Amino acid sequence: YKEMRRLYLLNGKQVLRTYRIDLGFAPKGHKTISGDGRTPEGLYTIDRRNPNSQYHLSIGIDYPNERDLALAKKMGADPGGDIFIHGRGNPGGWLIRDWTWGCIAVTNDEIEEIYAMVKDGTPIAIYK
Repeated sequence: YKEMRRLYLLNGKQVLRTYRIDLGFAPKGHKTISGDGRTPEGLYTIDRRNPNSQYHLSIGIDYPNERDLALAKKMGADPGGDIFIHGRGNPGGWLIRDWTWGCIAVTNDEIEEIYAMVKDGTPIAIYK
C-alpha cells in the first residue's frame, strides 16, 4: 500500500513479512508518463531480476502493462518503464523519504530476503 508505505510479502493470503518502503519522489497517483516520479498502481508481474543493480539487487515489475500503454497513448505520452523493487545501494545514502524515480525501495538486507523468496512470474498488486 503506497499511502502506508508498506510492502506485504504473501504466501497465498498469509502475510510472511512486512517491509517499510520508499516510493518515487512524487508518490501520489498512478504513474502515467516517463519522468513523473510516480510509482505505478495496479496489477503487475515480477518479470526480471538484476543481481548487478546499482541499488544492491533489483526485481523488475512489468510496467507498463496494456492498460498503462493505452493510457499513455491516449495522452500522447511515453509511459516510461524500468520500474523495480530494489535496495538502497550505498547503505549510508538516500536517507530522505520517497527518493526513487518511481521504483519501490527497501533496505539492502530486505531486498536480499525478497530477492531470494520471490520468483519471476509472481503477481504484484500495487495499491494506492
